[in-house]
Amino acid sequence: MELEFCAPCLFGLEGPVGNELRHMGLKDVRAQDGRVYFKGTERDIAGVNIRSRFAERALIVVGRTQAGDFDSLFEGVRAMEWERYIPRNGAFPVKGYTHDSAITSMPALQRSINKAVAERLGGAYGLERLPETGETYQIQFALVRNEATLYIDTSGPGLHKRGYRPTQVEAPLRETLAAALVDIAGYRGRGDMCDPFCGSGTIAIEAALAAKNRAPGINRTFAAESWRNFKIDWEGVREEARAREFDRDYRIMASDLDPEAVEAARRNARRAGVEKLIRFSVADARKFHLPTDGGIIVTNPPYGERLMDLRAAQELMGDFGRAMKDAPGWQVNIISSDLELERSFGRRAKKVRKLYNGMIKCGYFMF
Repeated sequence: MELEFCAPCLFGLEGPVGNELRHMGLKDVRAQDGRVYFKGTERDIAGVNIRSRFAERALIVVGRTQAGDFDSLFEGVRAMEWERYIPRNGAFPVKGYTHDSAITSMPALQRSINKAVAERLGGAYGLERLPETGETYQIQFALVRNEATLYIDTSGPGLHKRGYRPTQVEAPLRETLAAALVDIAGYRGRGDMCDPFCGSGTIAIEAALAAKNRAPGINRTFAAESWRNFKIDWEGVREEARAREFDRDYRIMASDLDPEAVEAARRNARRAGVEKLIRFSVADARKFHLPTDGGIIVTNPPYGERLMDLRAAQELMGDFGRAMKDAPGWQVNIISSDLELERSFGRRAKKVRKLYNGMIKCGYFMF
């Protein structure tokens, strides 16, 4: 059966998410702020969860309803075909958010939606009381300008949780954002790629996964895998994903001044299965030197408000900018919360994209 889906994403990544969904062959892809909607089949639940590099989740869209008051919300939610998705013993907790709407009480919203779903399912299954002893079907809602959209989450833990990064140094970059930074910079597994402020290694690892075309969710599980009413060949989708992988020589380099960070990055790469694809080293980015003529740098240097004071961070960027003048063959891509980074770096960026690292507003400066 055809389903409507929603892939939430970090603000600024709607374009990369939409492009990858189209590349997967999904239909009617359309982007809104922080969300990309599309249509697909039950099997695409597995495909998107396993293969998406940039989306945060894969949600099934159950329905939409006007919700200017609790009565209209309740009736609208009860009219949706919840029995199409949730079996008679399914558990269905509710969570979500409201913005710019008449209803503002989150507990009251959750209770009203839960009661409406329970009435619908009770009527469909002929039960006065639902057992909720089976698998979990996490209901999510978004109430925006008095319109409620209801979803069921197929992912469980967010898709950025690839499973390779239990060891972290400070200020980690979300994996989905790191993957998008590499994609936007244009690295496709050819030529040299370097992260001279590698921290926990996320950018280099995501570059290696993308270069090898390894599905980022290949080694983890998802909420919908336990849903017995959905007949999805998860292992078949995983095998298809493995068959798309490439094997060639890659020149991906990652360095950091902190030896402990480099060792943590190496361990993370080992867990991701790409340690042999990345050359790790302890090195000072202010004295940037590599035995190659050029390539692509993608990096997330220390932010002033998190690891060091702003003045020290700006001085570091000044030193790095001067070092890069002696390496003209390198395209430099820096994500930073310092929106005045160009002044510190010492030149104007060719392009600056607005992105978010979690809730931190950043610029992606492309030199």
